[in-house]
Amino acid sequence: MNARVLDGEIITTRFEDTRAYRGVRTRRIFAFLLDYFFVALLTIPFAILVAILGLLTFGLGWALFSVLVPMVAILYIWNTLGSRDQATTGMKIMGIRLEKLDGSRIDGMTAVVHSVLFWAGNVILTPLVLLVTLFSDRKRTLHDLLLGTVVTRTDI
Repeated sequence: MNARVLDGEIITTRFEDTRAYRGVRTRRIFAFLLDYFFVALLTIPFAILVAILGLLTFGLGWALFSVLVPMVAILYIWNTLGSRDQATTGMKIMGIRLEKLDGSRIDGMTAVVHSVLFWAGNVILTPLVLLVTLFSDRKRTLHDLLLGTVVTRTDI
């Protein structure tokens, strides 16, 4: 076993180190805001392409505007949170990352499901779903509990 002692407490894994969760809730909020600013910026060039496509197809292409933002967000999540870093750009800036409790890597599909569950939880249960972080171990949200993931600091 790979145990170490920290402040008189035996730490066997990184997930048991309480320092990995200090400030994670606040960092997640700011990372969310940053990420959706980036999604908004990424949407602009795609919106221009859809507008041109709409002109070329006599208005039929403009139907893509209805799914433009969710598709850009899904591609962003797939390529950032599902990457080797296991963090979106906002999460990297805030110094956090998403990890599976079993130690395996987050793939693109898990990253997208994680985000979809977050939005579905907010639509169904309102933002009060985030109150779960006040009572759960490791400040995990409801969708973290369902997927067996946890957000930790990268500087620990």
